[in-house]
Amino acid sequence: MPDQLHPLPGSAPSPSTPPPPGCGPRRVVVISASVGAGHDGAAAGLADRLTAQGFQVDRHDFLDLLPAHAGRLLCGGYHRLLTWAPEGYQRLYKATEHSSRPGAVWRALFRSAEHRTLRTITPDTCAVVSTYPGASQVLGALRRRGLLTVPAFTYLTDFSVHALWVAPGIDAHLAVHQVPAAQAHAQGAAAVTVAGPVTGSRFTPASDGQRPAARARFGLPEHAPLALLVAGSWGVGPVRQAAVEIRETGVAVPVVVCGRNQALVARLKQDGIEHAFGWVDDMPGLMHACDVLVQNAGGLTSLEAFAAGLPVASYRCIPGHGRTNAQALEEAGLTAWIRTREDLGPALTELLHGPRGQAQRAAGIALHRSAPGPVPAIAARTGYGPAPAVVGHAGRRRLALTAAVAATTLSLGVAGPLAYAYTEAPARFTAVAHYLDGDRR
Repeated sequence: MPDQLHPLPGSAPSPSTPPPPGCGPRRVVVISASVGAGHDGAAAGLADRLTAQGFQVDRHDFLDLLPAHAGRLLCGGYHRLLTWAPEGYQRLYKATEHSSRPGAVWRALFRSAEHRTLRTITPDTCAVVSTYPGASQVLGALRRRGLLTVPAFTYLTDFSVHALWVAPGIDAHLAVHQVPAAQAHAQGAAAVTVAGPVTGSRFTPASDGQRPAARARFGLPEHAPLALLVAGSWGVGPVRQAAVEIRETGVAVPVVVCGRNQALVARLKQDGIEHAFGWVDDMPGLMHACDVLVQNAGGLTSLEAFAAGLPVASYRCIPGHGRTNAQALEEAGLTAWIRTREDLGPALTELLHGPRGQAQRAAGIALHRSAPGPVPAIAARTGYGPAPAVVGHAGRRRLALTAAVAATTLSLGVAGPLAYAYTEAPARFTAVAHYLDGDRR
């Protein structure tokens, strides 16, 4: 049986149409942003898959499309806010999380990027894909005004969907899982499709021989359980505190990746954290060496860990998207959100040695195998592929509901009937379940 894309109710993609004139080379423009590494990582994975299917791909950084170095100022301000005033960022994020449209300052900033964005669209372009909310807002505005004449897509890189991700005018929103898809649909996103994640092909479960070889290569203990602690490419958040607390549980040895934050590496060494690394080029190898991933942002590294067969825990999450992603990932049955220090040791023990860890490993691997990725949806709308298979209206509801309930049930180690999940699941999951099952109250 062929793989199928699974649109949400009321959001099925339109049938494929003939290729637009001048689209012989099948060129796709992908616009990301070098804000951390997650958006760029998703763009790189997407570009690899598009290229493998015969598309030519041009990649652009949205920060470079803003005038007068505004993009770098924006990125620097965001970094400083996360580092110096994290709770201020939390208040800003929460205040705008469900806004129906960007504020006046954001609209002016996005409008200033329109001219340069249009210049990236060559005559042989047949589609544009954004992996960053700001770029999606610009592309949507250009589509609404008829200035962009090829389909525009948003690939939702987060598991929680901030309002900025949803841009009127975008032709289709592609999500990695039913939970972010339902959030996007609830906020009015067009043609929401569960397309699945994109990660590097080297992120696979470790074989028996790969694990000891990887530990030797990184100078890690040969036999001890290892908890890989990651904090994004910037190394932000209470990383030192989390590392020390993992060590003090006695359950696992912390192995910390600090990204480009070399000062954090030095501080961790001073704290007695022996295995602290800066930027790591061979993350697949390091994941092969470790037994569990502990993360604080819920971004691309979590998806890579799922592909590598690692159970994942969220702990000491950064404000804003770090916390909402932790909630959405837990809701999806893919991670454990450890909210207190007292819960850290027992939760790590269960993930390392118990049924919850086994269930999360299976759920993470299944996430990468259950959907064909975003390329078929993009190809269908550009006329270079068949229209995505559309499940019947009731069938779509049952399929999405079953997947969401099953994932949550597996993660909790619960083997009870689905009715139990309806009554015992967290409030946000129950709301999604009611929506998918047709309850619009």
